[in-house]
Amino acid sequence: MLSECDMAKRKSSNPFLGRWQIVSMTEWDEDYLNAEVEAYIEFSADGLGDFQFGYVQGAIDHRIIEREGKPAVEFSWEGGDGADGTPLTGRGWAVLEGDELSGMIFIHLGDESGFTARLAGKKSGRKRR
Repeated sequence: MLSECDMAKRKSSNPFLGRWQIVSMTEWDEDYLNAEVEAYIEFSADGLGDFQFGYVQGAIDHRIIEREGKPAVEFSWEGGDGADGTPLTGRGWAVLEGDELSGMIFIHLGDESGFTARLAGKKSGRKRR
């Protein structure tokens, strides 16, 4: 069993904490991503979080792991499609690469999409063409 000190250290070392702006997805364009709100995924210290892109939103239950030596997060989610009220569930994962998250979101029995996100409020070091 972890001591309170170990638990606090573990939570404070979570590099995924906070709100990340989803800047691109492989299956949907930017207009759809930001149709209702600025697309985001957010992770909190209690292992929960949420996301929204387009009209799809979900409440997250996440775990910190490692993939190929890089910090990663895996999550399950439940939510819905706000456009038509369809309940949705799914899963996803993301890997931290520098200051970006790269991952996948899966809708159970439905679509799946890769995504890239940046910590909200941070600008990319890359120049746009």
